[in-house]
Amino acid sequence: MVATDGKVEPGFEAVAEAFAANFERRGEHGAAVCVYAGGRPVVDLWGGPTYGPDTLQLVFSATKGMATVCVGRLVEQGRLDPEAPVAEYWAAFDAAGKAGVTVDLLLSHRAGLPAVDRALSFEDMLAWEPLVEALAEQPPLWEPGTRHGYHALTFGHLAGELVRRMSGRRIGRFFAEEVAAPLGLDAWIGLPAGEEGRVADLIPPEASPDDPMTKALADTSGLTYRAFANPPIAAARFNRPDAHAAEIPAANGITTARSLARMYAACVGEIDGVRLLAPATVELLRRSRAAGPDAVLPYDTQFGLGFQLPAPWRPFAGPGSFGHYGMGGSVGFALPEAGLALGYTIDRMQSHAGPDPRSQALIAAALACLR
Repeated sequence: MVATDGKVEPGFEAVAEAFAANFERRGEHGAAVCVYAGGRPVVDLWGGPTYGPDTLQLVFSATKGMATVCVGRLVEQGRLDPEAPVAEYWAAFDAAGKAGVTVDLLLSHRAGLPAVDRALSFEDMLAWEPLVEALAEQPPLWEPGTRHGYHALTFGHLAGELVRRMSGRRIGRFFAEEVAAPLGLDAWIGLPAGEEGRVADLIPPEASPDDPMTKALADTSGLTYRAFANPPIAAARFNRPDAHAAEIPAANGITTARSLARMYAACVGEIDGVRLLAPATVELLRRSRAAGPDAVLPYDTQFGLGFQLPAPWRPFAGPGSFGHYGMGGSVGFALPEAGLALGYTIDRMQSHAGPDPRSQALIAAALACLR
């Protein structure tokens, strides 16, 4: 039995039971979950040998949801038009057949830029400019708008460069000032050195022969491999302090489950006087723009303007949900119609030939408590 701790309001005991069952039956090691319902926290739990009440965790692609909130703020402020060509904001992007690529296409994984031809190292990614320059010169790998494919790593630098050019601030600073500070979040894209001691190391997943991703990554000529191998994004490298300190808005957000849930709750309602996105902006960002077979991932996906939307492998809480999962298991999302926001962080990554049973158990329990 693994001890869990935290708070659960009456009526949400089923979430605590599901959380405990994750440790007992689903291979959990260290984790936290937080649920907001009706604008208030009703579940705030943590457990495992590596987790305390304020443990920080790198959440991989759940960072894309954090970056999308930044983009949404710029759209709401009238500084970024989803229908405008990217080159209107970023002149160097107008090269190699990308003149017609709009912000909408770029942020919904339809621009054809999930990988770059220029060989890049992990250190190049940490430095920001090499990947940005490679993306500006890169020809699309398919005709933009004709298909969609997960921009696993490139999404963050594409979105982050738009934020930098339209706000005059790097995305880490923009997120800190416009999202984290107003809500008092423990969340960063670019971790301050003084917070490093609070971060739980990631435990890379064991290879699963039944996982279609394992098979797809084995094909070194395929688009899946190209998207994940250049720059190389092996999980263990993200335990390095320099990887925590850099700004990688597709993959290195560091936060708590509590802060992830609070951020999404503030996207769909007012939290302590703060609302991050107006209802009309939320509707714009969560409108489906790409759905079905993915050109990069070996399963169907669905995307809005930056946010990941429900699909068989990434179901969230069903239709209407928006947010983002992270490689290995972390997730943050909201379902406005249910007044629900949830954040979940893990240190033991898992591979599955389907949705992660740990987060799905927590989400199902939370929904059952709301009925």
